[in-house]
Amino acid sequence: MPISSDYVTSREYEERVYAGVLGKIIGVYLGRPFEGWSNEHIEKTLGEVNYYVHEKLNAPLIVTDDDISGTFTFLRALPENGNDPNLTPAQIGDWWLNSIIEGRTILWWGGLGVSTEHTAYLRLKAGLKAPESGSIAANGPTVAEQIGAQIFIDGWGMVCPGDPERAADLARRAASVSHDGEAIYGAQVIAAMEAAAFAETNLDVLLDTAAALIPKDSVISHMIGDMREWAAANGDDWRATLRQLQAKYGYDRYGGGCHMVPNHAVVLLGLLHGKDDFQRALMVANTAGYDTDCNSGNVGCLMGIRNGLAGIDTGPDWRGPVADRLYLPTADGGRAVTDALRETYQIVNVARALASRPPIHPKNGARFHFSLPGSVQGFRPENSPEVRGAITVDNQGGRLALHLRRVAAGRPARVATATFTPPDALRMGGYGLPASPTLYPGQTVRAAVAADGGPSQPVNVALYVRAYDKDNALSLLRGPQQPLSLGQSLTLEWVVPDTGGQPVAEVGLEVTSDTAATGTVLLDSLTWGGVPNVTFRKPDGGNVWERAWINAATEAHFSWVAGGRLCRVVDNHATGLLLTGEWEWADYTVSAEVLPHLCRRAGLAAAVRGLHRYVAVVLDEDKIIRLIQQRDGDRRVLAESARTWEYEKPVSLSLTVTAQGMTARADGETLTAAGVDMPARGGIGLLVDQGHAEFGPVRVEPA
Repeated sequence: MPISSDYVTSREYEERVYAGVLGKIIGVYLGRPFEGWSNEHIEKTLGEVNYYVHEKLNAPLIVTDDDISGTFTFLRALPENGNDPNLTPAQIGDWWLNSIIEGRTILWWGGLGVSTEHTAYLRLKAGLKAPESGSIAANGPTVAEQIGAQIFIDGWGMVCPGDPERAADLARRAASVSHDGEAIYGAQVIAAMEAAAFAETNLDVLLDTAAALIPKDSVISHMIGDMREWAAANGDDWRATLRQLQAKYGYDRYGGGCHMVPNHAVVLLGLLHGKDDFQRALMVANTAGYDTDCNSGNVGCLMGIRNGLAGIDTGPDWRGPVADRLYLPTADGGRAVTDALRETYQIVNVARALASRPPIHPKNGARFHFSLPGSVQGFRPENSPEVRGAITVDNQGGRLALHLRRVAAGRPARVATATFTPPDALRMGGYGLPASPTLYPGQTVRAAVAADGGPSQPVNVALYVRAYDKDNALSLLRGPQQPLSLGQSLTLEWVVPDTGGQPVAEVGLEVTSDTAATGTVLLDSLTWGGVPNVTFRKPDGGNVWERAWINAATEAHFSWVAGGRLCRVVDNHATGLLLTGEWEWADYTVSAEVLPHLCRRAGLAAAVRGLHRYVAVVLDEDKIIRLIQQRDGDRRVLAESARTWEYEKPVSLSLTVTAQGMTARADGETLTAAGVDMPARGGIGLLVDQGHAEFGPVRVEPA
């Protein structure tokens, strides 16, 4: 089964990872609206679940979900720790603390002893290192053997193509942060099967391979044998196998709210009775009930890897409604609004690093490059009355194809993708969507467009953005138009203008014509880079702009401050942060006036890569101004000033981040530090420790 280490550099690997990512999110979106329903209730209400049912249940399709957030976030412990193949459970546990905003992101916050992940998080926060944090010894077997280890595990399998042993080993390390016992065995089986599926599609071989990697006397091992025997005997009758599953491995035999064993059995049910068909496997796993989004996500990921993109496309249009969209709410707000292709290449580059191969950045690292078949990266036609029906989109040869339908005077065509929380997600239930924008004023957007296959006559093309306004609606800001004729290619460039403090919500391409134009315009890539040139200040009305800051403090007040200040940040217990920006930012200066009230320390953070990884200039509790580095549990003073500060008196602070070092200024006095052992790039943060402080308008500009 082992395949060449060069496989990770192949197009086939990229496409199978993409199919796995798509299968994961499709499965989750399919099962989420009726999560927790019994088989009887599902069949009575919905019948067999062969396609999305969210509209029948008045639910959104694209949602935040712990299955998705945890899967793609916890895997980042590898690249953020140098892609060390010997990554430890303790390091993964530290990554949990760095990424998770307590009570607000990723996990089900059901309480100590109720939610396994919440329990493990509290153990980690109290100083208990992984794997002890997830152990039966610390939390008891009922808590430790719930389903979470399985739902978060797919990424660890996808970075180990053809190497199920390594996948099972990494799965054990990752799962042990929060789980133990049978939960770890179930996670290892899923990860090992997914790793093996890059080289082998036969389900019996995959099951044999995975079962050989867990203890033969485990419940999961015995259950695999039972499920295979029952499925073989029952043929097409998956309901007969379900009844046998319920009798021997049902919820009534296991404690807690969502135990690993019954749900792992449902995953196997979908695979064994799916007949190697993506749609049927998802139908069985979802119609069977139990934790439908979790089980469906695992089934979808494995089936995507096994059968590739063609296997997903064999059935109904799974991909069109999804349009690659997914949300990852974490302490990295700039990655909260993302897409399946972007996450695919994050996984691919981890695998390449583990195989000692260089990373790949299609089309010179363009943010939107559409390189894999069918990818649209969240781009959808605008649906306003002015433009509805003027355009459809699909992928043609690795480019986004914009098919014009009689675009004419007063009837433009527009296609866009989200750069921040879209309007339909502002009132999302469940986990919500804490997010920072990915695009800011002062950044230059570049797009490569072509008219290889049309249009029928010259058209005008222009970049545009929509930003929220004082009414919390989206207002259009358009760049300069350029003419585009048949056979022509051109590059559009546009600096995003000042938006008055309002966040940019989407970026897109507009096509106009004076007379009716049909045909196709191709968007080859769209991207931006560098840091913004922007002042974060209170805009003239609206409140969506407040959500552009990720609140990792007890409170953040934007309305109770005067004197032109932006906000007040409060933390009752420890260090609180209010965060924005992207982790790709480098070579910049952040500055603001800080007014300390009752607090241990307050200041500005930069190069922020999570809650416990940043540099900061702080007004420290002994009245000294210091430049510090925070890395996980280690805080180090890099420099300090002879100047002191006083409560209730503002101090002008700035912090410059470059590859050569960090420079802080406090009312004109300079503190410098070199040799910082962290990446000199990341977002920004407003920091307060055990108390509160106010912050004036915040300025970010190139260094």
